[in-house]
Amino acid sequence: MPDIMPPVKVRRGLLGFAYRHPTIAVGGTIVLLLILMAIFAPYLGTVDPTALAPARRTREPSAQYWFGTDMLGRDVYSRVIYGARVSLIVGFAVAFFASIVGLAIGLVSGFVRWADGIIMRVMDGLMSIPSILLAIALMALTRGSVGNVILAITVAEIPRVSRLVRGVVLSLREQPYVDAAVASGTKAPVIIWRHILPNTIAPMTVQATYVCASAMIVESILSFIGAGTPPIIPSWGNIMAEGRALWQVKPYIVFFPAVFLSVAVLAVNLLGDGLRDALDPRMAKRI
Repeated sequence: MPDIMPPVKVRRGLLGFAYRHPTIAVGGTIVLLLILMAIFAPYLGTVDPTALAPARRTREPSAQYWFGTDMLGRDVYSRVIYGARVSLIVGFAVAFFASIVGLAIGLVSGFVRWADGIIMRVMDGLMSIPSILLAIALMALTRGSVGNVILAITVAEIPRVSRLVRGVVLSLREQPYVDAAVASGTKAPVIIWRHILPNTIAPMTVQATYVCASAMIVESILSFIGAGTPPIIPSWGNIMAEGRALWQVKPYIVFFPAVFLSVAVLAVNLLGDGLRDALDPRMAKRI
């Protein structure tokens, strides 16, 4: 029936993948560009982001200073480019560690019935506190550093991942193939490793992207209020915090880091939405 139903053209390669999953292509491309920008920051026309030059303070954006200078004469463009390193490191590190710990907790809680009540009550207690407040409380107990920021945000994000994994495990452990494995005498660790864990990777990967975006926002909030990374380390939150006093007369100091933060969070969320559509057959728009 070639005349009635013409053959469907299958697009292959990168263009075909981008056609089938445009959100992954757009979000992944922006994230990749941000990563490359952070890695090659010294080669993008930047100067020392911590160098003080009081004689050149609060200069407007120009051909010499693309994003202008702040109240201490530091180049805002260089600080924004280098600030991407902090946000990306915090976002990816929190997503990785929160996913690993949350996966372990969710697997145990979802499969081991007697431990479910104990573990979930602890997770519910952590989730009852807003993540930003929990992160601020943890940062108040330590000194400001990138490592402590990652630790504080990771602790606040673990309950979100663990509850997601637990919900997936609760549905998987009632499947016939799991019942067959139990009836055949397979030990619980083997069942978790062979039958449960592979089916939790896809939803956890999608959740990790949202955790990454949330971690970037929380890190910027902590730095903005002075509870995050030290002022000597340029980050988007620090730059905005230092420029808020001059917002009405020098808005560019806050505008540029805010734009980069918004684009980074949007790109990670687009990547997560695309992964959700690609990994979940029920969300597929094309057959």
